[in-house]
Amino acid sequence: MSSAFLGELFGTMTLILLGNGVVACVVLKQSFGEGSGWMVITTGWGLAVISGVTVALVVGSNAHINPAVTIGISMATGEWNHVPTYISAQLLGAIIGATLVWVHYYPLWAGTDDPGGKRACFCTSPAVRHIPSNVISEIIGTFVLVFVAAAIFSENLAPGGLAPGMGPFLVGLLVWGIGLSLGGATGYAINPARDLGPRIAHAILPIAGKGDSGWDYAGVPVAGPVIGAILAGLAVSALQI
Repeated sequence: MSSAFLGELFGTMTLILLGNGVVACVVLKQSFGEGSGWMVITTGWGLAVISGVTVALVVGSNAHINPAVTIGISMATGEWNHVPTYISAQLLGAIIGATLVWVHYYPLWAGTDDPGGKRACFCTSPAVRHIPSNVISEIIGTFVLVFVAAAIFSENLAPGGLAPGMGPFLVGLLVWGIGLSLGGATGYAINPARDLGPRIAHAILPIAGKGDSGWDYAGVPVAGPVIGAILAGLAVSALQI
């Protein structure tokens, strides 16, 4: 396997383990973090991004850990050869990360009565189900992610490149901000692998008392981020960011 594949796999696995892990910490009954709220969840996801990007870079990929980022960059650069490798690694890493969350919190699943809460530890659902609006929310959130991330790494901002370690930190802050500002509508998937991989894990794993995996909504956190990424990639290319 190439280091790019392993970088995306381990980076995305780390992202999901820590990101979905903080959701489980807040949602599951008898957890020490039970009920600690949205600020904890969004902060945990921001730190998960920092960790996942750092791991991916060190192992050997460009640290996309998100098919939307991969697609957005390819739209901006016209380079598509790496896309199958990156996206397959991201999806597999997300499934593994979600499985590790299940293992880590294994004794707590049975004590949580709400099947929707258990599913939220794996994948997203909208606060108010309105599919057109839900798709638009995911498009906007993902556009902000890809467009601002491109600005962060642009030579227009730092002609000599960012200082070592600053990239993961700034992207983590960006995702934290997206969660705080835009996450309330759909749970801000903004990453097809982050939602689809754990949703597959939820469907497969013998989670105590789980309900359905919400497949009737599963297209939204895939289609919305892909569209948002395409639009952001086109904008980055047009503006020469």
